[in-house]
Amino acid sequence: MKASEIAAAIGGELNGNDVEIFACAGLEEARKGDLSFCKDSKHVKLVEGTAASAVLLPRDWQGGAPCPVISVDDPDRACIEAAKLLAPPEPLRPAGIHPTAVVSPKAKIGSGVHIGAFTVIEAGSSIGDGAVVEAQVFIGEGCAVGESTHIYPQVTLREGTKVGRGCIIHCGVRLGGDGYGFTTKRRDDGSVEIEKIPQLGIVEIGDGVEIGSNTTIDRARIGRTYIGPMTKIDNLVQVGHNVKIKGYSGLIAQSGIAGSTEIGMGCLIWAQAGVSGHLKIADGVQVGPQAGVSQSLDGSVKYVIGTPAESMKEFGGRLLLPKAVSKLKGRLKDIEHSEGPK
Repeated sequence: MKASEIAAAIGGELNGNDVEIFACAGLEEARKGDLSFCKDSKHVKLVEGTAASAVLLPRDWQGGAPCPVISVDDPDRACIEAAKLLAPPEPLRPAGIHPTAVVSPKAKIGSGVHIGAFTVIEAGSSIGDGAVVEAQVFIGEGCAVGESTHIYPQVTLREGTKVGRGCIIHCGVRLGGDGYGFTTKRRDDGSVEIEKIPQLGIVEIGDGVEIGSNTTIDRARIGRTYIGPMTKIDNLVQVGHNVKIKGYSGLIAQSGIAGSTEIGMGCLIWAQAGVSGHLKIADGVQVGPQAGVSQSLDGSVKYVIGTPAESMKEFGGRLLLPKAVSKLKGRLKDIEHSEGPK
């Protein structure tokens, strides 16, 4: 694709030769045929040293560039739009049921649905119009998959799971497995038995949700575990039973939410953060990477970090405390030395 065609499509202005572009890449990794971008003048050296065939830069860029420049208002956004133009087309998934798929005659399959090889769909389940269910997917009894949802290979939907419209569920996701529910019971002989608590609820996924590979979302003990609309969940995330997420939130890789916790609208749980059970996280709160939340967050602080989680001001003060004590010790020694022996 010509650089001029990309510039026209994304509302940019080409300065330099009309080179051929095949892909997008970072400034340092880019090679001939690649389009790169930079939005911050502090990276001017990286721009000057790039091997990219063209680069997206802000309209007010003051530095140089060793290649043609496409001037845009927002290079980050422009790169996303350019990547859409350059991306190869998705593999075609034509409507129809693969001959090796096992679909119950009591399942309801909408129009224009693709069902891949070795997929199993059990009785009482429904698949909405235009949905794509790829190979080796298991959809248990009484599940519902909304219109235009795309389920990638080796996903499991346990019985009763409901998935909304326009969702994307990536490889290896498990929805509706049992939550971690156990209790103890003392036997007549005085020994203790660990007893499993029945997990009788379901998982319900709202419209437009995307769930990354190998994420697990547990069914509710009773009622539902709920992931609200447009929530975006990364790979390797664990969501416990009866968790409620209002919607438009993000859960980043390896984060975990314990049972019965409620996450507000527009929250962001960063990588490897953990949220204990039976808590409430207010709308718009962010939980920083590797933070451990043990108490409800009412929104008076919008970003917490550390374990136990606290505001950035408190966290920074605690980190600086040892240095401050060390400096005070040094000053005390200086004072004692200047005063001499008593």
